[in-house]
Amino acid sequence: MNGTMKALRKMKPGPGLELVETTIPGIKHDEVLIKVIKRAICGTDLHIYKWDEWSEKRLKPPVTTGHEFYGEIVETGQEVTHYKKGDLVTAEMHVVCHQCFQCRTGNAHLCENVVILGVDGNGAFADYIAVPEINLWRVPPEIDPELAAIYDPFGNAVHTVMSGPTAGKTFLILGGGPIGIAAIAVAKAAGAAMVILSEVSQYRKELGRKMGADRIIDPKTEDVPAVVKELTKGQGADVVLEMSGHPDAIAQGFKSIRKSGRYTLLGIPAKPITVDFSQDIIFPGINIQGINGRRMYETWYQMDAFLISGKVDLRPLITHRFKMADYKEAFEIGLSGNSGKIILE
Repeated sequence: MNGTMKALRKMKPGPGLELVETTIPGIKHDEVLIKVIKRAICGTDLHIYKWDEWSEKRLKPPVTTGHEFYGEIVETGQEVTHYKKGDLVTAEMHVVCHQCFQCRTGNAHLCENVVILGVDGNGAFADYIAVPEINLWRVPPEIDPELAAIYDPFGNAVHTVMSGPTAGKTFLILGGGPIGIAAIAVAKAAGAAMVILSEVSQYRKELGRKMGADRIIDPKTEDVPAVVKELTKGQGADVVLEMSGHPDAIAQGFKSIRKSGRYTLLGIPAKPITVDFSQDIIFPGINIQGINGRRMYETWYQMDAFLISGKVDLRPLITHRFKMADYKEAFEIGLSGNSGKIILE
C-alpha cells in the first residue's frame, strides 16, 4: 500500500514524542500490513516518553513507538498462508530469531536476538504497522477490541501468575500497576484462596478492589510482613508476585513469604539492590523466578481461555481513552499514576 500515515515517533534523543506524517510501511513476503484500530500505552512507553537511562541506552531514534494494539489486516505478503485481508488481530511484538538456543528449546520469549517492535523497530502508535505472520494472534469474536489491545500486559500477568501452582494458594502482589492489578483477577480465576495487594496509590487501591483483591495493604501506614503473617496464621504467603521493582517492596516480599514459597519477580529495579542470600533465600528455601514477556504461545491460549470463559474481566482495568492527537495529555495521566490502562483510539 502506498501513501503516508500519522505516527507517534521518537524523532531524536530526549523527552517527549512527535506526531508526524510518515510513509506507510512496506511489507516483506512473510509479513502483513495492519490498519491499527486501538492502541494502549505501556509502562515501557512511559519510560521512552520520559527518556530515562534505560531508554537512552536502548532506543535508536527515529522510531515509531507502541507495542500494544488491535487492528485489521489490509494487505498480506506472498508467503502468508494462515491469515487474510480483513482478519482482526493483535500480535506478539517480540520478533524472535527461531535459531538461538532459547528459541530451539521452547523458550522463544527469551530469544537471544529479539527485536521488539515499538522499541527496536517501528511499532503500533501509527495508522499502520507491518508484522511478521508468525507473530500474529487472531482475535476471537467474543473478545472486546479494547481488551485485545492489551493482550501484551495481560500476558505478562498470566505468565507471572501461572508460572507455578495456584489452586488453594495465598498470593501477595507487590505493586498495583496495570499488570499487578490484572494479576489479581488471574490468580483468583486460577483458584487462589486469597489475593493480597500491597500498593500506596489510592487510585490503584480502588482498582485493586474492583479486580477482586481480598485485602489491600498500604505499605506507608502498615507493616506488610506482619499483616501477611496475621492473614496466613503465621505462615506467610505461598506465592509472592513482585510487580513494582521497588527495593523496599522486594525486601518486604522476602519477609512475607513462607518457607519454600514461590517468589516470582516481574518488576524491574532502577538500580542494583542488596539481598541477604543466606537469611532471605537459602535458609528458608525460597524458590525464585524471573519473568520476562509471555510464553510463546502457551500464554496466549491461556489469555483467550480466561477472557472467553468470563473467568477474568479486565474491563475495569481500562480507565482512560484518548484520540492519538491528544497523546500528550494521555502520557501525562499515565505518568501521574492515576490511571489503569490508557487506550489511544
